[in-house]
Amino acid sequence: MVKNSYNNESISSLKGADRVRKRPSVIFGSDGVEGCEHSIFEVLSNSLDEAREGYGKTINITRYEDLSIEVEDFGRGIPVDFNVRENKFNWELVFCEMYAGGKYNNDSLQVYEYSLGLNGLGLCSTQYSSEYMVVDIRRDGYQYNLRFEKGENIGGLKKEKYTKKDTGTKIKWRPDRNVFTDIVVPKEYFLDVLKRQAIVNPGIKIVFRNQVGDKFEETEFLYKNGISDYIQELCGNDNLIPIQNWSIQKNVRDRDDKPEYKAKIEVALTFSNKNHVSEYYHNSSFLEYGGAPEKAVKSAFVFQIDSYIKQLGKYNKNESKISFSDIEDCLIIVISSFSNVTSYENQTKKAITNKGIQNAICDMLKHNLEVFLIENPLEAEKIVSQVLVNKRSREDAEKTRLNIKKKLTNNIDVTNRVAKFVDCRSKDLNIRELFIVEGDSALGACKQARDPNFQAIIPIRGKILNCLKADYNKIFKSDIITDLIKILGCGVKVKGNKLGKDVPTFNINLLRWNKVII
Repeated sequence: MVKNSYNNESISSLKGADRVRKRPSVIFGSDGVEGCEHSIFEVLSNSLDEAREGYGKTINITRYEDLSIEVEDFGRGIPVDFNVRENKFNWELVFCEMYAGGKYNNDSLQVYEYSLGLNGLGLCSTQYSSEYMVVDIRRDGYQYNLRFEKGENIGGLKKEKYTKKDTGTKIKWRPDRNVFTDIVVPKEYFLDVLKRQAIVNPGIKIVFRNQVGDKFEETEFLYKNGISDYIQELCGNDNLIPIQNWSIQKNVRDRDDKPEYKAKIEVALTFSNKNHVSEYYHNSSFLEYGGAPEKAVKSAFVFQIDSYIKQLGKYNKNESKISFSDIEDCLIIVISSFSNVTSYENQTKKAITNKGIQNAICDMLKHNLEVFLIENPLEAEKIVSQVLVNKRSREDAEKTRLNIKKKLTNNIDVTNRVAKFVDCRSKDLNIRELFIVEGDSALGACKQARDPNFQAIIPIRGKILNCLKADYNKIFKSDIITDLIKILGCGVKVKGNKLGKDVPTFNINLLRWNKVII
């Protein structure tokens, strides 16, 4: 076999569209349908950022039968004309240049106060990973058109006068099967994601159109009051307390030597003995893995509710404190935070790590919870009672589980848990024989020669321990000796109460064998 040489010519770099097309999972987290879904979200997020800034209050997204997707907004329209500072057309920067975009100056509030897009990767990467992409932009009295195929621009920028007053961006594309292993994004994905975006973007209407044959099924999402309306939808009339809505806007920092940045936090919550939901969003992205907001909620709720239970003297004598799972079992909470500096765990934006946001959420929750519990003693009593019911039922269930496990374990033949022991089939004590042999080699030979119906084998090392000279603690710490005692079954007689917890007292009637052969 001829081996390829590894030399200076072996090193190469990916260029242009190949940076995404050959390694889509680096950007989208997967080269399967999950990655394809995330590419759709990247385009949608740009439209959401525009609408959140007040430019257009409706977004249309269409899923066509040929698996192409179209996202249309009525914002300002993406700037695509010539950029003097960069000495390039903006369409080249936005659609063909990684790490180029209009959201790098959010800390100075030049373009977007808060944005879901941050890295200048999403739109370009989606274009690179598409079979084709068609762009229609209306702004500054002009209509601009672009077409891309497999990451390459076809025909340059087309520009013509536009006399109507509306502005916005419409992008239609089909994910490439040569990039993603699966591009069949289910209807349910769109319904879930678009609903979540409507929840955390109050007042923005999102219309989903799904093509079935010649018709389009239309679903509309709009939450005028955002997460408060969503909490009401989740709990119905089963809430123990009225829905609470708390918000704060402040400057935070992730470390003392780091610069400050702006954060806006909104919390809606209630308690219920029937439902429990915890959802976290940042810059409108659903944080599937939570991160900083989830840590803040755990810390604040356990601290404040535990303190209140102690204050009321509700704990029984020697009772352990509550855990977050006891609170979570009756908590319905949604947190939507925004910041102009965000540290996501990765490009897929499923968790954030900002320490400043975590501390801000924790402090806000502690303060508001403390005030609420003091000012509303009747509602506070309901919360505490339900949390303690959750805690005690959890502990009782755990005790029951352990007792059942212990009972079932005791019913298992203890010899089945001894390493290298080979049992016989018969349970008749009048014929069962145990062979104690020296080492694994003897075990192998005896296994072939024995009668498996009534002859069992246990191998041990040649020299174990001189039990005549050793004390009981040392004897019963020997795994070989305790294994032999377990297998013999009749326990051991010693002077005084010096048996280990796993060593039963001697009873010859419990011997499991008719013969023991060494």
